[in-house]
Amino acid sequence: MADCRSTDDGPSVICIGEALVDLLAPVGVALKDAREFTLAPGGAPANVAVGLTRLGVRASFAGKVGDDPFGSLLHDTLQRAGVDISHLRVTSDARTTLAWVARPTADTPEFLFYRNPGADALLRADELDPAYLLGASIVHFGSLSLSAEPARSATLAAIGTAREAGRLVSYDPNWRPDVWSSASEGHAWMLEGLARADLVKVNEAELTLLTGSPDPPEGAGELLDRGAKLVVVTGGGSGAYFANSRAHGFVPAFEVSVIDTTGCGDAFTAALLVQVLDAPQPLEHVDDTYLRAALRFANAAAALTATRQGVIPALPDRAQVEVLCRGEIDVHDPLDSR
Repeated sequence: MADCRSTDDGPSVICIGEALVDLLAPVGVALKDAREFTLAPGGAPANVAVGLTRLGVRASFAGKVGDDPFGSLLHDTLQRAGVDISHLRVTSDARTTLAWVARPTADTPEFLFYRNPGADALLRADELDPAYLLGASIVHFGSLSLSAEPARSATLAAIGTAREAGRLVSYDPNWRPDVWSSASEGHAWMLEGLARADLVKVNEAELTLLTGSPDPPEGAGELLDRGAKLVVVTGGGSGAYFANSRAHGFVPAFEVSVIDTTGCGDAFTAALLVQVLDAPQPLEHVDDTYLRAALRFANAAAALTATRQGVIPALPDRAQVEVLCRGEIDVHDPLDSR
């Protein structure tokens, strides 16, 4: 993997999954107590696609939205951000999915999805062109697209095509219990995603859910045994742990004045994928020095995102991330004031 980037004019990374609209409660207010909400385009794979584009990587979003004002908002937002939306589909059979989001405390996020079904769940396998998928170096997906048919089959077919052709598959198993009929169903399908992934990024709660262990070295080791080539465990404000067959370690986070942590994981994922594209060796053999620098870059992207509310408006560009990595800005100063 001396140069994992695409060599043609297509995207280097294709992000498959949900684009939805977040309705954000004021920070520090629980959903049941909120009386006003801020509307923001979102959805983890869509956020990652925008994050990649801001960081200078050609990225595509492949998914489905409703033929409604919220679907138009998502279309326009992704297009303005420079994301390739040639595989963004529109349907009149369901409305664009909505997600009500609150952060009453930094450690207790609340999510409530209006999706029965949502347009994102209606993506079909025949709407994803295999030749287009193989034009990219990385195919990235999340667990929400495994929660309902036909999107589940579409996602599994797409990542199957990618893996068979030797493309790298990246997986972010977001745990959102509200979208599953039961916790056991969600757990089972999230494990199915793991079985098909080369790069796995999880937070500590998801690591515990998937492995039964809250310990990053132990849990990451189990995920490597399941077939992952690189596992990264994020710990919020503490930092992130990495492990592959050659190296493992912890990289501390940057201290910032936190406004909203929503989407920090997506910013981290986008920045990590940027580094993976430039990795000098196959993912399982990348050395400690490179991985520590890669996670420092990803930690910086996540930290900057935390200094503003919302996700897409808060995602930083490459220059901002590099400046923070060099320590040339006041990390306690919100991004809006710079």
